[in-house]
Amino acid sequence: MNTRIDELLAAAQAELAQANSDGELEAWRVAHLGRRSSLTLALRSIGQLPPEQRRAMGQAANAARRTLEADLDARRQTLRRRTAHAHVDVTMPGYPVRLGRLHPLTLTLRDIRRVFAPLGFRAVSGPEVEWDRYNFELLNIPAHHPARDMWDTFHVQQDARPGDLLLRTHTSPVQARVMEQVPPPVRVIVPGKVYRYENRDASHEAEFMQVEGLAVDERITMADLRGTLTYFVRAMFGPDRDLRIRASYFPFTEPSAEAEMSCHACNGSGCPVCGGSGWIEILGAGMVHPKVLADVGYDPDTYQGFAFGMGVERIAMLKYGVTDIRSFYRNDLRFLRQFG
Repeated sequence: MNTRIDELLAAAQAELAQANSDGELEAWRVAHLGRRSSLTLALRSIGQLPPEQRRAMGQAANAARRTLEADLDARRQTLRRRTAHAHVDVTMPGYPVRLGRLHPLTLTLRDIRRVFAPLGFRAVSGPEVEWDRYNFELLNIPAHHPARDMWDTFHVQQDARPGDLLLRTHTSPVQARVMEQVPPPVRVIVPGKVYRYENRDASHEAEFMQVEGLAVDERITMADLRGTLTYFVRAMFGPDRDLRIRASYFPFTEPSAEAEMSCHACNGSGCPVCGGSGWIEILGAGMVHPKVLADVGYDPDTYQGFAFGMGVERIAMLKYGVTDIRSFYRNDLRFLRQFG
């Protein structure tokens, strides 16, 4: 009986090695593991053997059946892998690898830094979670001053030390931090993220980027500010751009101004981009308020300075013709692949 089972096992394994399709595997299964297979009939005939042989013969037959079932599963997996690889033409070229690109805001920020570096402005940074003292008080915006309404502020609850923590509403706090630590002359730009409690729409975001600029030295005048900003707009938008300055108000500058450049889309003749005026507002600026200089330990009778602040998204929208500020933060690859 043992010899018979060994012969059935060897014959079944030899036939299985020749099966090359699901149909052939199924036919093999029926022939060698089905209800009328030789192995099944051998198991059923064990009852006719002497009692002392039944146990050993039953164990041998069941072991053979388990071996064939395992061999069937292995053969089925082998054929599946072979079928999968049969559809792959290894001589065909692979899919092209998409290269990563810089985000348009990163590109714009690099361009801004590249413009100001030859003028002696070094880039510095500061904390995004800021003390009220630096965000407001040292910028001539004391508590309960109505000018605070110009910045919708996210406040942070804390008990570690006196004063209020908040998410900075502009990069101007770094002005005060730099002037507290560095004696004049000072020339810095401050790129970074700022936060304001605003409704998001095509021109407003609750999180966005700014670049603050500060220059402090002896005999700095409004003419220096105008010349710096004229150089900036022509370097960013082309040599034909003109700059004009109109009066405005910021608590930390006096006088304060809004800077506008001639429209790059229509060259000042009027179009939908500039609202028909021929001019586009790009940033706020002004001469540093004497009180701000005095509060950080500078002598306002000796030193003067100018400051300006621009939104990086605003510059990018003008530079690349983007109409919705939210496009920069949607992570839409169809949009981002246009740049870089």
